[in-house]
Amino acid sequence: MSFFVVAICLVALILLISIARLNAFLAFVLIAILMGILSGMEITAMVQSLQKGIGDLLGSLLIIICFGAMQGKILVETGAARRISEGLIQVFGVRHLQLALLLTGFLVGIPLYYGIGFVLLAPLAISLSVQNRLPAVWLALPMLSVLSAMHGFLPPHPSPVALTEQLGADLGMVLLLGFGVVIPSVFLAGYLFSSTLKNYIQIPLQTFANQSVSDAKMPSLANSLIASFLPVVLISLRTVAQVWQVDLIWLNQLLSIVGEPVIAMTIALLYSILFLGLLNGMVMSKLMEHVASAVQDIAMILLVIGASGGLKQVLMDSGLGNDIAAGLSRWEMHPLLLGFIIAALIRLCIGSATVAGLTASGIVLPLIAGHSVNPNLMVLSIGAGSLMFSHVNDAGFWLYKEYFNLSIKDTFKTWTVMETLLGLSGLLIVFLLDSII
Repeated sequence: MSFFVVAICLVALILLISIARLNAFLAFVLIAILMGILSGMEITAMVQSLQKGIGDLLGSLLIIICFGAMQGKILVETGAARRISEGLIQVFGVRHLQLALLLTGFLVGIPLYYGIGFVLLAPLAISLSVQNRLPAVWLALPMLSVLSAMHGFLPPHPSPVALTEQLGADLGMVLLLGFGVVIPSVFLAGYLFSSTLKNYIQIPLQTFANQSVSDAKMPSLANSLIASFLPVVLISLRTVAQVWQVDLIWLNQLLSIVGEPVIAMTIALLYSILFLGLLNGMVMSKLMEHVASAVQDIAMILLVIGASGGLKQVLMDSGLGNDIAAGLSRWEMHPLLLGFIIAALIRLCIGSATVAGLTASGIVLPLIAGHSVNPNLMVLSIGAGSLMFSHVNDAGFWLYKEYFNLSIKDTFKTWTVMETLLGLSGLLIVFLLDSII
């Protein structure tokens, strides 16, 4: 009966989002209510579970996600992101322009959300492809694969951060292991796969074809790189300090403080405001406009994440989660593979990688307690599944198609294949890490 109730609710969620085009936040809330009613919960208890789930998840993630969006916006508006890209191009030259853009995606994509990163870097890739008479798809796809991989695997992106919280993983360890998954996955699914795409010579969106390097004053390359990497470095140092205890107690305490994700994001944001903005000639009022705009850009993401927490809480408090876990535990399947498959199926049906990851987490959460599965690897396994099968119900599919002026068939043959290879290679590396750790 529990499987039947959950199946009805998941199918209804998929239909509401993909067919009825209902807002994902509203759909999550409606399905949470439906799940509570079908499971026999009292209305008051169901509403309390919904509110608790939303409050608990957003309470732990709100600052991290908002500060990450603010910092990403400042990187864009101050020209720091462009400075990083131009610096890499100068180092690698036109001959290795594809590699330069790939590394740009790594550096800029850490603090930038996928949509922002795409809109920022795709025009740059198109402009450079036209200027240097190179196939735009071949040039840009490795860079875009980096943005997608970071969106699925690495904090401070919304889904990995939320999955880390829900599954009881360690943010710093997810970050370190995530890099171990992202780098080879991007090499296989982005860099190697793109070598087969040089025959895609369609003329991309001409809006960006003649885009020249901005003459506006930009921060130095050093400051741009520091601002981009600062939260990653601080959070990673905290994890390293916890694993390898240094004899200096004060140093351990300091790294524990500055590496706390909220503190690390605060430091990075303040650094960006001061060194990328104020000391580079921007006025505080303009910087705060960008900060406010960043929050507006991610408001719906926050609501969806919060509502997913509410759905998860109803799933657990109703007893359905434990029933599902008991049933799934009898399957002859590794929990990491199960998490991947659930996320991949939801991604296939709904299109949103974030929704796929967050929905899958609520289903597999009880399995972690009953199995000796590493929660950090479960975050990455679900992240791999959430990247699978991007097609016509995914906004990223259409962004790529329109920017690079491809047919739907060619978009499937390039974008969808790349995303699927990214998910599969990510899963293989997760299993490799599981055999080592």
